Amino acid sequence: MVETEKCDVYSFGVVALEIIMGKHPRDLTSFTKPSFESIMITDVLDQRLLPPTNPIVAGNIVLVDTMAFSCLHPDPKSRPTMRHLSQEFLSHRKALAAPLRTVSLLQLWNQKMDSGQPPNQVISAPV
Repeated sequence: MVETEKCDVYSFGVVALEIIMGKHPRDLTSFTKPSFESIMITDVLDQRLLPPTNPIVAGNIVLVDTMAFSCLHPDPKSRPTMRHLSQEFLSHRKALAAPLRTVSLLQLWNQKMDSGQPPNQVISAPV
């Protein structure tokens, strides 16, 4: 394997999920993409911590998860750059419009970071 910036991005995605989950995300790799629909984000959050009640914190968790999933895209050419991730994080901090327990992993997997529109109304207005 040739080391490229896309490898670093993949590693960032793994580490981001590991921090949010409180364990290595290898458990997520055993699921198929269609089964993500039945897995809610609250099911994979680190159970040692209380679920966030602040909509801004919840929105940031959704944003980081969305970014992490985009980093894990099977096709390295479809992964974002670290510069793009940084820009997204700095410019798209948003409050969550729906309760965190209603957000599925499939919604996050399918979310497009650079569309500028919140898919499925998961995220609302910028903060």
